[in-house]
Amino acid sequence: MTLVVEKPGLLTTVQDLGRSGYGQLGVSPSGAADSVAMRLGNLLVGNPAGAAVLEMTLLGGSFLFPEGAVIALTGADFGASLDGCAVEMWTPHVVKPGMKLVLGGTKNYARCYLAVAGGIRVALFLGSAATHLMSGLGGFQGRALRKGDVLELGPRKKRMEPKKVSQAVLLHLKPRQKLRVTDGPQSELFSEEAKQAFFGETFRVSEESDRLGVRLEGVNIPVYGAGEMITEGVTLGAVQITPSGQPIVLGVEQQTAGGYPKIANVIGADLHRLGQLRPRDEIRFERTSLAVARALWIEQERLLNNPAQLFV
Repeated sequence: MTLVVEKPGLLTTVQDLGRSGYGQLGVSPSGAADSVAMRLGNLLVGNPAGAAVLEMTLLGGSFLFPEGAVIALTGADFGASLDGCAVEMWTPHVVKPGMKLVLGGTKNYARCYLAVAGGIRVALFLGSAATHLMSGLGGFQGRALRKGDVLELGPRKKRMEPKKVSQAVLLHLKPRQKLRVTDGPQSELFSEEAKQAFFGETFRVSEESDRLGVRLEGVNIPVYGAGEMITEGVTLGAVQITPSGQPIVLGVEQQTAGGYPKIANVIGADLHRLGQLRPRDEIRFERTSLAVARALWIEQERLLNNPAQLFV
């Protein structure tokens, strides 16, 4: 079973849940920028939640299935069609041999996920299929897909249950313009005026944003002793403030250490929303506590592990 890339789109890579536990070696997790959408896509086609999928950014490609497949599209709506017929999001579809899936530009968010029953089969690097673009490791030859690439698919279940993600779940998990954050480890380096500006102002996503981090434009956030901090480990979702006052929210391919002070950190339950931000999107930050962040994370994980609630 194979998938043939006829057009790769703007940036299409093989991703899974990433490779955690190697930060001390300088290897960031990588993986799907919106892991929630990826997990739901896999569950729709009968895969383990962490199976490898294709992640498309802003503009999708076109893909041929010579032997057929069962697929699901989740995340951003790229206006997909299968042999000219519109493809509904968030539900599985049977693809007959020789059919072509075509996706266009995004209609709402940044990233669309193509899950295929059996998963995308590539050589694992440190136990993961995730593509790490900066290092050229993992995924399909360590790079974004190109025209003519042929990807191997794993064996799929013989019987698929028809289902779709419920509208209530989609509404609960949908991206939003306000990201919830907890205080960062260097929050004491910022004055009350700086914190009020950070939590009170609207920021715009820069065109320079990528999987490493979301650069924000707007009010500059002053910091005491800028440039004097000792480099330390950093985490996914950390909001760094550069000496110029520009916030950068670290993404899935972030560096594993940095010397910029961190005013806040996006909570776990909102990390998938961070991965769906597009250039020129506007966002705000909402302060919350570690206790609330933990409770929201547990609630989300319980939902994602409860098929009776997820699907209709």
